[in-house]
Amino acid sequence: MQKDNKRVIYWLLTGCFLIFIMVIVGGITRLTHSGLSISNYKLISGTIPPMNDIEWQEAFNLYKQYPEYQKLNYNFTLEDFKDIYFWEWLHRVLGRLIGIVFIIPFLYFLVTKQLTKSTIKKSIILLFMGGFQGFLGWYMVKSGLVDRPDVSHYRLAAHLTTAFLTFAYTFWVALDLIFPNKKEIDIKFRNLVRFGLFILIVQIIYGAFVAGLDAGWIHNHWPMMSEGKFMHETVHIEKNPLYKNFIEGKSGVQFVHRILAYIVVLVVIIIWRKSKQLILSKYQVIGILALLIMVGMQFLLGILTILLQVPVWLGIAHQIGAFFLLSAMVFSLHRFSK
Repeated sequence: MQKDNKRVIYWLLTGCFLIFIMVIVGGITRLTHSGLSISNYKLISGTIPPMNDIEWQEAFNLYKQYPEYQKLNYNFTLEDFKDIYFWEWLHRVLGRLIGIVFIIPFLYFLVTKQLTKSTIKKSIILLFMGGFQGFLGWYMVKSGLVDRPDVSHYRLAAHLTTAFLTFAYTFWVALDLIFPNKKEIDIKFRNLVRFGLFILIVQIIYGAFVAGLDAGWIHNHWPMMSEGKFMHETVHIEKNPLYKNFIEGKSGVQFVHRILAYIVVLVVIIIWRKSKQLILSKYQVIGILALLIMVGMQFLLGILTILLQVPVWLGIAHQIGAFFLLSAMVFSLHRFSK
């Protein structure tokens, strides 16, 4: 039987699609403040939601024991609780589904010897990344169950960024199988695209910081942070010492996210301009065009998200935009690397 066949590629791309759906549901969970609605973790029985009034009341009573209900949602009815419970439950069930979709086909391909040694090693890395992602999800939720009714923005950033990186690596492994032939590469240009990927990942981390600190609900002006001010005065005085403003202060984190957006756009434009000096293949052209389109759309979505004070649909659209921009960057890097 042929190794690394089309079925293996479809398996990997299915994993990519499921991670994409998982990130969307995770974004909705965050924006609807649903992430702390389930305060325990049951791997098997947790896949089944409450099925009757008694079970719903038990779940609601458990929720009442934690800070989010006691300090923020003390006026919640059972119906209100059901709304937020649904998104967190769906997010967790999708996580389990992704685990099954990765593990069972992997074992089948392994037993039937449809994987090369290289793909086996990469698949094991993917399984580890997926498991670590699940751990980070619970580690994040735990931070909101102790004193304050909100998760640590550091843990949220770790959870979200790991999801993006798991997707990126899954996509990369699939691309390795779709484009198995090696070719000569322009090392300088490849390194430029690598730098673009690095800056984009830093920007994704800061996007998670903005989400985790609810920093999108302040300074809702553009291009200035407030009327007549490119940098609001609270950017550097909110926290002490100074550096904490740019990793823990709402104003400082939003300011860095804004500046990084300009840098990402600039780097993509430089990549596009430099690519004109090269003889490009069809897929390299597609990658560069996708980068240009997605960075423009994502920049516009970011502006609208700020101006309209983060409505749920727009916050999700902005997160989806980041996902597609990362996809375009990974695809471009692959086409200029292999």
